[in-house]
Amino acid sequence: MKLINKEFEKRKNAILYFCKTVKYPFKTKIYKLLYFLDFLHFKQTGRPVTDLEYYTFDFGPVPMKLHEEIREDKIPEELKSYLKIFKEKDETTGEEKYIKFIPKRKPNLEIFTEKEKEILEQVATIFKDAQAKDMTEVSHLKNEPWDKTKKEKGMHQKIDFLLALDKDALVTIDMAKERMRLSKEIKELFQ
Repeated sequence: MKLINKEFEKRKNAILYFCKTVKYPFKTKIYKLLYFLDFLHFKQTGRPVTDLEYYTFDFGPVPMKLHEEIREDKIPEELKSYLKIFKEKDETTGEEKYIKFIPKRKPNLEIFTEKEKEILEQVATIFKDAQAKDMTEVSHLKNEPWDKTKKEKGMHQKIDFLLALDKDALVTIDMAKERMRLSKEIKELFQ
């Protein structure tokens, strides 16, 4: 028996939601929005929403799997009926500079829990008018997961979700580790 990949469904619908609700839905901004969604949710519940893993890059956290899938500016096969990409040119140089995500469908918010929807909406509201460059300062804040990983491991390294758990977290490290372990076991059973 194979489980429906809920994390993929959530990832796809989070991208669609962000594309429909924020200005400048370019690749780097979408990466940052997904990062904030996952890490804020993890901080409150001990589990991410999308099942993406993030790595330290110069401009902030990058969801490597998604990044690899669209590296050559192509939408992954399973997303083609939901999204298209548009290469926007730099006004000055005329060079293709930005990759914009354009939704082909409305997001299905039914796939999300109430807490996930709350954080999804919160992240979209906070960054609605921001450009990716404006968000870089927030994703690079001192002692936050990206910063800690960069200092301890360097660039292009995986960011541990447990780094999101600070004094304001709603779950303990032990609770989060247990939730991560159970999630991994369930996925392995049904693959």
